[in-house]
Amino acid sequence: MRHNVAGYKLNRTTGARKALRRNLIKQFFEHERIRTTKAKAAAIRGEAERIITIARNSANATDSEKVTARRLVAAKLGDNRVIKRVFDEIAPRFANRPGGYTRVMKLGPRLGDSAEMVILELVEE
Repeated sequence: MRHNVAGYKLNRTTGARKALRRNLIKQFFEHERIRTTKAKAAAIRGEAERIITIARNSANATDSEKVTARRLVAAKLGDNRVIKRVFDEIAPRFANRPGGYTRVMKLGPRLGDSAEMVILELVEE
């Protein structure tokens, strides 16, 4: 039984899983839309929304709280260019939105292995 076990394994080792999630989230914030499998989209969607919420809430914070927020996001992403984009471009767009920053649209099965494909994108207001 998998009681109190969070997250998706995605049939990968721990290091490969962390790298995959980090790369998918970076690409998601860089392009604001990615085409991936349903399982991978479900694995990163919650973390991406939490990152946007951290960035959004830091807009009205003190200077030390802003630094803390950037460090929290840097620990998950590790790329300064993407972090700057999240805090300066993406988060201000969702300043008045209480949540639900992403949308998943189903595309159908992939030809090679019939994996369910989806588009994960940021919601436009």
